[in-house]
Amino acid sequence: MFASLIGLIAAHTLLRMFVAGLGVLNTVVLQIRERVHDLGVVKAVGMTPRQTLAMVVSSLTGIGLVAGLIAIPAGMGVHGCVLPVMGHAAQTDAPASLLNVYRPWELVLLALSGLGIAVAGALAPAGWRRIGGASRG
Repeated sequence: MFASLIGLIAAHTLLRMFVAGLGVLNTVVLQIRERVHDLGVVKAVGMTPRQTLAMVVSSLTGIGLVAGLIAIPAGMGVHGCVLPVMGHAAQTDAPASLLNVYRPWELVLLALSGLGIAVAGALAPAGWRRIGGASRG
């Protein structure tokens, strides 16, 4: 029973990461569509496809890092508030071991995962032929 619960939690986490990546993908596509004129101008004056790719990806890395840094304390706060309420509803007390589940290095990795999701979501639209590759024609 415990192994299936851990598997379900892992599947839920992977699906949430996938949905977050799709949200980043949507943001990048909209951002590129809004900046298509600017991208055309910088490509016309000599920006290489690799530089264009780096520009698009780097514009999202700051957002991803800030999102990770905001999400970690928010998630810990929600965890600290919801878990005792759930324990009280089940007529039991939540032990401290359930509230203190993350070590500091895990929190750093979780914060950096926002950066990783942002870069992963930005690579696909940034690498499309219209943006980062050879121009059509």
